[in-house]
Amino acid sequence: MNTEQILAEIRDTNLSYLTLAQTLVSQDRDQALSRLGITEETADLISVLSPAQMRKVASGNTVLCRMRVNDDMVWGLLTDHGKSGASAAARVQARLAAGHAAVAEA
Repeated sequence: MNTEQILAEIRDTNLSYLTLAQTLVSQDRDQALSRLGITEETADLISVLSPAQMRKVASGNTVLCRMRVNDDMVWGLLTDHGKSGASAAARVQARLAAGHAAVAEA
């Protein structure tokens, strides 16, 4: 992948993220803050961006969103889908508990 292609992918990712963030903020602000890991001030800024402003912000060479999954337990839950051992119901229950714990931390 060359540099131009990588930059184009970053722009696409940023624009998708901003579009999603703006939609979430307008539909359910509290959930958006928790799910996106953004502050009230950031939500305020995102909510008033015009499409042209979103394209301009997205056109930078830095990815605007970040991976927030830095807990080994969460990675284990996300990657155990094909492993034997716990029943499917137990795995789903564990994932739901982890999701609720992550929301409570935010």
